[in-house]
Amino acid sequence: MEEIAPGLWHWKGLRERIGSDLSSYYLAAERVLIDPVIPPAGLGWFEEHGRPEHLMLTNRHHDRDAWKLRDAFGCTVYCIRNGLHELESRGPVEPFEFEDELPGGIVAYQVGAICPDECALHVPVYQALACADGVVRWPDGGPLSFVPDEFMDDPEQTKAALRAAYRRLLDLDFDRLLLAHGDPIVHGAKDALFAFVEQV
Repeated sequence: MEEIAPGLWHWKGLRERIGSDLSSYYLAAERVLIDPVIPPAGLGWFEEHGRPEHLMLTNRHHDRDAWKLRDAFGCTVYCIRNGLHELESRGPVEPFEFEDELPGGIVAYQVGAICPDECALHVPVYQALACADGVVRWPDGGPLSFVPDEFMDDPEQTKAALRAAYRRLLDLDFDRLLLAHGDPIVHGAKDALFAFVEQV
């Protein structure tokens, strides 16, 4: 467990189905979990740091341990409306639209390209932007990159559309990039994302 800014926590959990670690984030004062996996310290960690009330997904594939956490704490699970079809049999979900303001002052922005429900969640209170699958850091600590081409229907077209989407998001105020796959960028994230979208 790492506090990457006062009140903003990051940790990783192994997802055996895909064979890799996944990153999750907790906004303690706001009681908001983003792309949640249960912390290595277990559910008891939240008894010390505040019980979560809101679980936000950056796309429909990132429900992860959301339902276990919902059962434990009575949280509300949030997902972009156009991704709800995949979650229908899993549990109740509160839908949101792009550009809606969510609990914690978070605003959802459309990324699309890699999947229609790909979001970026802007978290102004922490100067952070949370991204789903459109940009990753593999290996951990490495530069920003795309997922491998086999995860894209049309890699060149998808990459061009992702670059265009993230280029638009550079107008937002952020210094941290909260990645679902790989280590977050704690400082200088806007410069790193700019370099990523401009690379040839």
